[in-house]
Amino acid sequence: MATGGRGAVVAMAARSTLSSASVTLFLLLVLPRVSEAQTFFFPFRQPETCGHNQYFDISALSCVACGSNQRQDARGTSCVCLPGFQMISNNGGSDITCKKCPEHMKGVTEDGWNCISCPGGLTAEGKCHCPTGHILVERNVNGTLLSQATCELCDESENSFTVANALGNRCVRCEPAFINTSKSCACSEPNILTGGLCLSSTGNFPLRMISTARYGELGISFTSEWFAKYLQSSAAACWVYGNLTSCQALGNMCVMNMNYYDSSTFDACGLFQFIFENTAALGTVHSVSFWRQNLPWLFYGDQLGLAPQILSTTPLPTNFSFKGENQSTKLKFVAASYDVRGNFLKWQTLEGGILQLCPDTEMRLNAAYSFGTTYQQSCEIPVPKILTDFPTPTFYDVYLEYTDENQHQYIWAVPVLNLNLQHKKMFVNKDSSSGKWLLTRRIFLVDTLSGRENDLGSQPRLIRVATQISLSIHLVPNTKNGNIYPPLITIAYHDIDIKDPSSQSVKVSFSVTYEMDQGEAHVQTDIALGVLGGLAVLSSLLKTAGWKRRIGSPMIDLQTVAKFLVYYAGDLANVFFIITVGTGLYWLIFFKAQKSVSVLLPVPAQEKRFVTYVGCGFALKALQFLHKLISQITIDIFFIDWERPKGKVLKAVEGEGGVRSATVPVSIWRTYFVANEWNEIQTVRKINPLFQVLTVLFLLEVVGFKNLALMDSSSSLSRSPPSYIAPYSRILRYAVSSALWLVIGLIQIVFFAVFYERFIEDKIRQFVDLCCMSNISVFLLSHRCFGYYIHGRSVHGHADTNMEEMNMNLKREAENLCSQRGLVPNTDGQTFQIAISSQMRQHYDRIHETLTRKNGPARLLSSSGSTFEQSVKAYHTMNKFLGSFIDHVHKEMDYFIKDKLLLERILGMEFMEPMEKSIFYNDEGYSFSSVLYYGNEATLLIYDLMFFCVVDLACQNFILAAFLTYLQQEIFRFIRNAVGQKNLASKTLVDQRFLI
Repeated sequence: MATGGRGAVVAMAARSTLSSASVTLFLLLVLPRVSEAQTFFFPFRQPETCGHNQYFDISALSCVACGSNQRQDARGTSCVCLPGFQMISNNGGSDITCKKCPEHMKGVTEDGWNCISCPGGLTAEGKCHCPTGHILVERNVNGTLLSQATCELCDESENSFTVANALGNRCVRCEPAFINTSKSCACSEPNILTGGLCLSSTGNFPLRMISTARYGELGISFTSEWFAKYLQSSAAACWVYGNLTSCQALGNMCVMNMNYYDSSTFDACGLFQFIFENTAALGTVHSVSFWRQNLPWLFYGDQLGLAPQILSTTPLPTNFSFKGENQSTKLKFVAASYDVRGNFLKWQTLEGGILQLCPDTEMRLNAAYSFGTTYQQSCEIPVPKILTDFPTPTFYDVYLEYTDENQHQYIWAVPVLNLNLQHKKMFVNKDSSSGKWLLTRRIFLVDTLSGRENDLGSQPRLIRVATQISLSIHLVPNTKNGNIYPPLITIAYHDIDIKDPSSQSVKVSFSVTYEMDQGEAHVQTDIALGVLGGLAVLSSLLKTAGWKRRIGSPMIDLQTVAKFLVYYAGDLANVFFIITVGTGLYWLIFFKAQKSVSVLLPVPAQEKRFVTYVGCGFALKALQFLHKLISQITIDIFFIDWERPKGKVLKAVEGEGGVRSATVPVSIWRTYFVANEWNEIQTVRKINPLFQVLTVLFLLEVVGFKNLALMDSSSSLSRSPPSYIAPYSRILRYAVSSALWLVIGLIQIVFFAVFYERFIEDKIRQFVDLCCMSNISVFLLSHRCFGYYIHGRSVHGHADTNMEEMNMNLKREAENLCSQRGLVPNTDGQTFQIAISSQMRQHYDRIHETLTRKNGPARLLSSSGSTFEQSVKAYHTMNKFLGSFIDHVHKEMDYFIKDKLLLERILGMEFMEPMEKSIFYNDEGYSFSSVLYYGNEATLLIYDLMFFCVVDLACQNFILAAFLTYLQQEIFRFIRNAVGQKNLASKTLVDQRFLI
């Protein structure tokens, strides 16, 4: 069994191998093989290039010769028999058989299969020919072929009124117009034959008609072949017979002429108006006075002032809402469409891009009709594509479908504002005043028909394209339920002179905008601006008064006025900032969060005032920033060194060859070190500028907060790629970026104050501690008679010591084994605001002048001795003077210490003027930081924010705005440090090389 099984398996494997080899051999012998010399190209031929005795083979894509007695057919893709030959068989292409007809039967039947004797002559195709008014008969009623064809005359008498049809094979009844006018099938004079109609010359219908196509944009008028053929007949059929299709065709021709009406001429619109005025007895349609029975509704009348009544008198009886159970966010527009001949095509919704010439996905096209979504679409279309896609125009009467409270469906006619319409040779619809507008109803997208001059089959001389279509929705004022006025379609046509179609193109656009009356918002903004502007004036007056007291000048001069204007610029910048941020957040919150629609975003034209406010605010804030920057880099500062020499040393006397004792010099390194630390904290801020910029940019671009600025009703932070992305609102972009910037900035400030300064590093307090450890005080004047004092006198008497003694001093201070650091004994107050007397300031200036003389003109420098030595002497003099001043040595220039009143702190000014004595105000808030970036964080934060927003409003690019904002931060930081270093070196005699 096992052996037999193995044998069977071996046999099966052998048979399988032989079978596979046989199949392989068969395929090699049968299937074609690709040789190295074989090519895959052949001549390119087109059907029209084939000869008369050739046809185009649709399989081989080449011209193939027809058989004997054959020629090419009309299409060029098969063969037919020559005249005088009948077909015996026909299998398509050249596979047909032809046989010559006998001499007594030279004619060929209409189907080509039989020979027949003709009663008259033959046509060029070899068929029988009959005279006009006769029909050709080749067979009996039962289909039997006659031996000889006959020509039968159609009976035109009153009993039949028949004529031959266009094919000449059947008698049909004459047109009713012929029978009614001439009582026959002929339109004899004086009757008029036009457009296949016979018109009586005795009627009251205008006979002198103008078949002119008007192209007002180019200033061209010429006779249109379409109007010449069909205008008179359409008007006559509409007027005489009330033919509905003809009336629609007449209306279409009026629309093709841009609804141009001149009472002195009978062009398309003149004829339409004539019929409209003379058919009043027929009544109106749906009680619309502008819609006559049998006629299309083209006009809203020609009365001035009618447009505002139509557009803003009666709201639509339907509501729109963004959210909730009764959500309604779809605009259901429908259109009754007609072809150029006046035939009704169908009712169709505008979804799917019916009025949008630019191609796109259906989802994006339909987004145009999502309520609250501002829609913009534009593209450039080649003229050849327009000529191919729109051989004849299609006309639309647009309506808005809605459902009332009882769930009954209605449609509301949508008015049209045609910007090309001329009234009394003026483009009245381009006027900014709606009282001068003339509204219409019917529109089309492309007209390539009326611009054909001599032949309807030729290329048009001119075409007209709807290059701008805008659908505007107006919200009813003070509505709470989302009521709107009737929408308005604004359309602008562009006339194109066809010269070289292959190189011509046209730009088209489609948009949907939503508007509401901004009058109330503007009034509220003006009120806020007036109130806050008045407060800004008071604030600036107080600041100016405080500044006057601090400089010790009671006179009101030009400098005082300039200072007031600078202060007012800063306060007014804050007013603009508050108003713009508040306005932006109002639109962001109330538009995005509303359920029933009560507010709509301002359109770009309505945003101009807001953008102006932002620009003014930024300009004024920049002026305030520069003023603070200049003030900070021009302060007077001096470091008082309390260190005293420790004994004397022997010093060689240069030039005398001997030695003498001298006091041990006090090290200058402590002063350099404190000066360098002061230089470092000049641009310290409460926020990290780079983190601020990157975080805001991350939230906007990556997280997607920028999508909240889109002009649609969605509050989502993400958008799917296939969906339509609405344009950005400048107000919302400003609101979103401002909110994020302020939130991130405030979070950083709170984190800095609550956590970082307490547990990691507080550079301002550390600087005060450093002064105390270095035995150096800081005397700083930001104004002529006002400044700040940091008391750094060491409680240990000296600070220039070794490590062991320094650690011992710190230990004693930690264990309260020494006195406190304050200027007043047994207090910790080290920082003060100081108001110095004029006498003190004058003495300070005399010494300071000598100290800074090395920077003056060379002619003012003393020729005796070294300039540097004079400066060093002045430095020690200043150090001794200020030290003695702090120690109350100069009774005529003494000072006293007091606390500021609460009102003084609030107003930022001092009520008491330092007359005989200077005043030191206790300052626990380290207000000397006001001469640093640290104390002006609010100004810097708002300035950076407004710089970011202004760049974004100008470029609509958050990334560019972030980059430029950080760049300008670094530039001003570098300028502040560089100029601050130079000023510090000049005022304190510290070598600038030691300021890092």
